[in-house]
Amino acid sequence: MKKTLITSLGDPRARADVAQFASGTGDRLELIQTFVRIVETGNLSATAAQLGMTQPTISRRLQALEKSLGVRLLQRSTHSMRLTVDGERCYEGAKALLANWAAFESDLKGAREEPEGVLRVVAPHAFGQERLVGPLAAYLQRYPRMKVEWLLHDDSAIQDFIAAGIDCAIQVGEITDSSLVAIQLAEVPRIVVAAPSVLAAGPLPREPEDLASLPWLALRTYYRHEIALRHVTTGEHRTVSIEPRLSTDSLYALKSAALMGLGAGVGSAWVMSEALADGRLIQLAPDWQAAPLPVSLVYPYAGFYPARLRCFIDVMRAALPQAIAG
Repeated sequence: MKKTLITSLGDPRARADVAQFASGTGDRLELIQTFVRIVETGNLSATAAQLGMTQPTISRRLQALEKSLGVRLLQRSTHSMRLTVDGERCYEGAKALLANWAAFESDLKGAREEPEGVLRVVAPHAFGQERLVGPLAAYLQRYPRMKVEWLLHDDSAIQDFIAAGIDCAIQVGEITDSSLVAIQLAEVPRIVVAAPSVLAAGPLPREPEDLASLPWLALRTYYRHEIALRHVTTGEHRTVSIEPRLSTDSLYALKSAALMGLGAGVGSAWVMSEALADGRLIQLAPDWQAAPLPVSLVYPYAGFYPARLRCFIDVMRAALPQAIAG
């Protein structure tokens, strides 16, 4: 429960419009939705930004709801607000009311409801710029009333989906947050690569131990001072200690550094495939691979999920395995 809300209510001009909202000309459901969003984002400005409104409008909606209910929902001071006891009860009841209304509305519209509105998705840079654009285009073409905000962050582990206004995220790696629904869409094979110049005309390394003496590049999101490899046939595991010349959190930067001959690195097979095909990179210890990385679509648990999210999940489930393999 978020009980402390930073804001700057108190604009005297806001009072002029409260009566109009409370008199019935405003949509009560919208007032409740706005109140819930204020609590979950933590302040009026974030709520205004997410809803595409001005802060005074959000302030007026809050005051209108308080007047229509006849209770104070937020205890206000000059620089902050806290939920009152009535506000806490209203917040919990409002969440349930909105979930029930959304489910009721969806049931009336039927299973063939066409999604509309805006979907906000966070994805890693590499996937978001290449492999996921095709499935995203398929989603938008199939549902022309939809708009998507496509936000790319390599650290796509969202701390608070609701506060950030995010519907879902595509994450690479293990999901550790038990408060999220996680649907695994595919797995990404990872291989060891280097430019031919790194070997200095020496033999191709075949065993993990042969890799230790090479200059190394580290993708610090997944490995820093050691790499764990698994034999693709026998399943045997071995670990190799490394001292990286360059550490980065960007898969693209690691690939670029590898192409320049700065060292060997472990990266997603699909990212390296073109450079492997034309000989700019070679696969080292080809019988050994790092553990594949799961790719999951994650979103918060809720009593009801809107059509825009359900349809997006269906499209990604169908398209992503082929997008990664291709």
